[in-house]
Amino acid sequence: MDFVIKISQFLLSLSLLIILHELGHFIPAKAFKTRVEKFYLFFDVKFSLFKKKIGDTVYGIGWLPLGGYVKISGMIDESMDTEQMAQEPQPWEFRSKPAWQRLIIMLGGVTVNFLLAILIYIGMSYYYGDKFLPVENIKDGLLIENTVANEAGLKTGDNIVAVDDVKVENYSEISEKVLFGKEITIERNGVQSKVAMPQDFLAQLIDSKEKDLISLRMPFAVVQVPDTSKNVNSGIKKGDIVVGINDYETKYSDQVQDALTKFKGQEVQATILRDGNKTILPMQVSKEGKFGIVVSGVTQDNLEKLGYYKFETKKYGFFESIPVGFTKTKERLVSYWGQLKAIFTPSTGAYKGVGGFKAIYDIFPEFWSWQVFWGITAFLSIMLGVLNLLPIPALDGGHVMFLLYEIISGKKPGDKFMEYAQMVGFFMLIALVLFANGNDIYKALFN
Repeated sequence: MDFVIKISQFLLSLSLLIILHELGHFIPAKAFKTRVEKFYLFFDVKFSLFKKKIGDTVYGIGWLPLGGYVKISGMIDESMDTEQMAQEPQPWEFRSKPAWQRLIIMLGGVTVNFLLAILIYIGMSYYYGDKFLPVENIKDGLLIENTVANEAGLKTGDNIVAVDDVKVENYSEISEKVLFGKEITIERNGVQSKVAMPQDFLAQLIDSKEKDLISLRMPFAVVQVPDTSKNVNSGIKKGDIVVGINDYETKYSDQVQDALTKFKGQEVQATILRDGNKTILPMQVSKEGKFGIVVSGVTQDNLEKLGYYKFETKKYGFFESIPVGFTKTKERLVSYWGQLKAIFTPSTGAYKGVGGFKAIYDIFPEFWSWQVFWGITAFLSIMLGVLNLLPIPALDGGHVMFLLYEIISGKKPGDKFMEYAQMVGFFMLIALVLFANGNDIYKALFN
């Protein structure tokens, strides 16, 4: 069932983004009386799952879910229809239109991507508002158990104050900023200092195969006491929180783990918080330093009730949500562009983390949440827009590059040159797709 929920979200988001992107090309093409021969969701290699011709356009669904396309008459694209291009230009063809109209047609897809992200963020801001945890509300520091981060100089209990001298406001910003930051300002035991991050920090993280970088410190909350546990008859039960072991205060789970290593194979007096009251239970610690019980995280609401963290919610009116939507889109755009720069800088090792369709699929949760779905879709829309603007001939950005050259110089690149450029761009694109999805396969096999 989890797989069905994840794949449904993945396909719905992907289909929505593809259709709207291609619609961004389709609408201006039609407006400028340019013939569109095909409008396809997914690729129809050899055959289609569905197709229907309406007017001059065949609308269809292909069987290969790696994207989609519109085929515009008289345009040198991935179809490499040289036979059509060898004939005399017709007034309804792309190549017969003024350069400014062709530029608008080519920019239509990415324009829709960015507008979609803005509209989603506006809608989410208005409907859900923003629930966030201000950094100043994290009183006892963060959980940083990642070995690479520890070796770099970050430790559990540290508060992240700023990254590259830019103040961090919310907890949700921390991990991403630290990933691509060069200098981290921390507060440890009330004293601020700076930690210089290694240039290949991201590469080290990827090689370490550790998933968590920075998390909130959580209480040691019991969710199950197995029948095989030595503490099955100790009196501890589901919902209890261990807040002390002997003379050690253990407000957080990491403090419990530290205390247990000191009392391996011994009986301890555990202070338990239950329904707001504290009680002391005798409990056995295994030789491995474990209680032998199952613990889990705590919901935001319960964390607030227990006094661990104070979250804040900001609600927006309709008109207030509009600038918020633009701001969020800008922040995600700048963030993703920064990630791309890191990927294309070999010394960072960020290219090792590049993923394909499996990586995108993994972003979606195993439960259905419209709030999460729309948030991911907005980010993917920005990602699709940025990637399509890369100056690779097989992408929209490649066509835009040549059109801008034509507009500035007054000279139109020859058809043969465009065919060769398209071919080179197509092979570059295939290489990128194979690399990204090859990374997915490698991680699945060896991680």
